[in-house]
Amino acid sequence: MISSFRLVSCNFRPGFTRLVILTGLVLGTGAVARAQDVDEPVPAAALPDAPAPRNDADVVTLRSAPVHLLQDQAVIWTSPARIRTHDLIWLVPLAGAEAAAIATDRHTMKSVVSHDAGFNQANVTASNVVIGGYIAVPVALFGFGQWKQNDHAREAGILGGEALIDGVVVEQGMKLIFWRERPSADGTRGRFFQGNAGVDTSFPSSHSVLAWAAAAELAGEYPSRWVQASLYTVATGVSLTRVMGQQHFPGDVLAGSAAGWLVGHYVFRAHHRHRVR
Repeated sequence: MISSFRLVSCNFRPGFTRLVILTGLVLGTGAVARAQDVDEPVPAAALPDAPAPRNDADVVTLRSAPVHLLQDQAVIWTSPARIRTHDLIWLVPLAGAEAAAIATDRHTMKSVVSHDAGFNQANVTASNVVIGGYIAVPVALFGFGQWKQNDHAREAGILGGEALIDGVVVEQGMKLIFWRERPSADGTRGRFFQGNAGVDTSFPSSHSVLAWAAAAELAGEYPSRWVQASLYTVATGVSLTRVMGQQHFPGDVLAGSAAGWLVGHYVFRAHHRHRVR
């Protein structure tokens, strides 16, 4: 495995190997995203990375949200320590795909993606509108749940909001780690660890993280195939429009989509109370 990693990273500029490794570690959130299902209880001792067993008092409410957020961040940022051997089944291909995306990012943005200003702006506008919808849906679900006294809708709204906030913290943290230049800077070189890239750096894509975090949590709450297909299709559209709008490199949206999905899935599995049928 080590030799394979070297083959992938041998053509990178300095710092790229470290980038791929760090990305894989941050995305280790997936090791805890597959927490125990409330419908299939497993002894806690068998799942060292699973959330603590819930009791009837642990209800999803606005009051419990701040505590959940703190717990989530502690688990997310320490999750690399809980990566297990079988996690490499998905982590290694993901790291390989990310490495390939980064290696071809500059060519893609210079020679594949259109530079037509009108086309780019239309995609930027579309991504902004859709991400606004992903923020509005949890608010609407919570409001509906309060109005109709619907516990499931209320939970979906609160946890959807928690997934979004967790996603914001994760993507901002990653931006401050990687400091990647936007495609519009420095001849589309997309260099990492550049202090002059500013606070709103390119890696990962914020829109992608938020869209996939909300989609993953809501897909857990509403497991209909049609609902899930719709949520993930729209989230994919958000990621693609960020590239077509010349706002992010493909590597940015791939990392953002993966991180967002893992965060949203973890939030659902760790905190949901409504039994899914």
